[in-house]
Amino acid sequence: MNTSLTLTSAAFENGGMIPAKYTCDLPAGRQAATQHISPPLSINGVPKTAKSFVLIMDDPDIPKVVRESRDIEAFDHWVLFNIPPEMREIPEGGTTGSAGLNGSGNSGYTGPCPPPEYEPSEHRYIFKLYALRAPLALRAGATKREVLSALAPLLIGETELVGRYSRK
Repeated sequence: MNTSLTLTSAAFENGGMIPAKYTCDLPAGRQAATQHISPPLSINGVPKTAKSFVLIMDDPDIPKVVRESRDIEAFDHWVLFNIPPEMREIPEGGTTGSAGLNGSGNSGYTGPCPPPEYEPSEHRYIFKLYALRAPLALRAGATKREVLSALAPLLIGETELVGRYSRK
């Protein structure tokens, strides 16, 4: 596995707080909670043999009641696959490749939104980047489970970026 692959964001440091701008909380000037804006991301240390990337953002700190009612271990906030290997930046609010389904059943980014009535009030959001030796033979709208299953035999490198968020 390639150990030099990195994923960073100009908006927050690894392990740092994700600014409210990239969450479900509405900063001044944003009109609706459906207008979630993804943070900018930078990819470095790309393996020479990479032919595709996968990016998955999920929340492993979901409340037990949500885990049990939905039969999930984490809430999927963003699933992108078949990201071109020359991609080094995903700009703020941008997308690339093919969008998979998030935990809301929609394609695209859903920002952090920990339910305030449950503990822990602060959740971790893990952005996982996978470098693959070939693109995935999946249709747009694939689930995280389908993407992870398909990428396993093609994996040549991976890294992660962790952000945290707590509702005010």
